[in-house]
Amino acid sequence: MITLTRTDSSSPDFVSLVKLLDTYLALKDGRDHDFYNQYNSITMLNNVIVAYDNTIPVACGAIKEFDEDSMEVKRMFTVSDARGKGFASLVLSELEAWAAELGYKSCVLETGKRQVEAVALYKKQGYSLIPNYGQYIGMDNSICFQKEVK
Repeated sequence: MITLTRTDSSSPDFVSLVKLLDTYLALKDGRDHDFYNQYNSITMLNNVIVAYDNTIPVACGAIKEFDEDSMEVKRMFTVSDARGKGFASLVLSELEAWAAELGYKSCVLETGKRQVEAVALYKKQGYSLIPNYGQYIGMDNSICFQKEVK
């Protein structure tokens, strides 16, 4: 049975999944990892989703305010054994719904060009390419997206 839990960054299951994410990203990002990692703190994230397959945490994601109209999607991850089973889509849809419930009009996000599966997921879920924003301006490996939420 698949369940989605709304929580915050103090969730031990979220913290465990993020540790796996950081290990994965260190391999994918190579020398760029330290740059990206400085923007991925999980302290004080109030809007976190953890997906469970029965009682096992298998995927996560979070949103945080980007500006008065947008939430930024952060820390999306699915454990390798659960990939391709729709968990990331479920987490992302729940994050979008949460952002809309909170009165935001869109979600923005950044991912790495080397994260081919993530890029495909965001395009499949209706995200559009936007110019790189903030700290990602000028970063060749970064690709940014935006989607209106309802």
